[in-house]
Amino acid sequence: MPRTLVTGATGFIGSHLVPLLLERGDEVAATSRSDGDSERLKTLGVRAVRADILDRRAVRRAMQGIERVFHVAGTTNLSMPREEIFAINVEGTRIVLEEALRAEVERVVMTSSVAAIGPAPPGQSADESNVWDAGRYAIPYVDSKREAEAIAMRLVARGLPLVIVNPAHVLGAGDPGRSSTGLVKRFMRRQIPAFVDGTLNIVSVEDVARGHVLADERGSLGERYILGNRNYTMARLFADLGRMSGVEPPAIKLPVSVALALSTAGRRLPGGGALPHPAEIRAASLNWAYVNRKAKRELRWTTSPHEDCLEATVAWYRERQAGELTLPARQPLALRFAGALSRRVYR
Repeated sequence: MPRTLVTGATGFIGSHLVPLLLERGDEVAATSRSDGDSERLKTLGVRAVRADILDRRAVRRAMQGIERVFHVAGTTNLSMPREEIFAINVEGTRIVLEEALRAEVERVVMTSSVAAIGPAPPGQSADESNVWDAGRYAIPYVDSKREAEAIAMRLVARGLPLVIVNPAHVLGAGDPGRSSTGLVKRFMRRQIPAFVDGTLNIVSVEDVARGHVLADERGSLGERYILGNRNYTMARLFADLGRMSGVEPPAIKLPVSVALALSTAGRRLPGGGALPHPAEIRAASLNWAYVNRKAKRELRWTTSPHEDCLEATVAWYRERQAGELTLPARQPLALRFAGALSRRVYR
């Protein structure tokens, strides 16, 4: 029975990973930062260990007697200031992995992101060998995931038995922090009046959780594995969400330069904080298209039908937040008119 530590166990991926580890027979401990986290961990059936990943002494105590580590904790908040996001995603990763090396654990699985691989060239799909050039976009989240991987690989060179998984955009039921599924929530609340060209790879949270376990059992040390499924253009993604939810997709497609200018100006106005952050717009405009051949070949990982996680996310929000989703299904007439005009101007 492996003694396993999970960071980020109460998050979206972590809360789906923990039951699989318990089913495997692991004796699972998980870091918690608050009494609320501890209570949620108890409902998952694991032992809570009070430790913030930025507290090295607490992490060192949490590693005592541990054989395997799943470092899942992190943030996907694109609008968070660079200093804060680097503290969590970079320094937090450094502390956890350095303490895992010090504790001489048998195996570490690190949750990274396709952001660390970078977007694919236009019209193509990327794999794990993609040449990184995303630093020019100055997106703090993307830069933080890349830097965290760089730290991880330096520790691999020092003997850390590490495998990296790179999930794409994760959807499905049960997102406690409304993290990656927030896109669907905003869509269903009609808070996305316009969009930019871009591509997003969508994957089920259940598939990603299974991919973590397979990476632990079959992954090669020092390697990374893309956990992704279907590549969607933003237009196609919103069309499918509209069909499943009954909410009309956004009517306006804007050039990136126009969207950035509107966001920058609008966020200075009262109530402008609800508008997308410029980093979100820049990220949405890129080609996050990937292939998953390596994970399927080496981990023997399989994926569920690509629409299942869309339907599960829509159903989960409809069930739990029906009162917030009672807005009219159609976009306002003015937006529909502007959308028709924009299609003529920018086609």
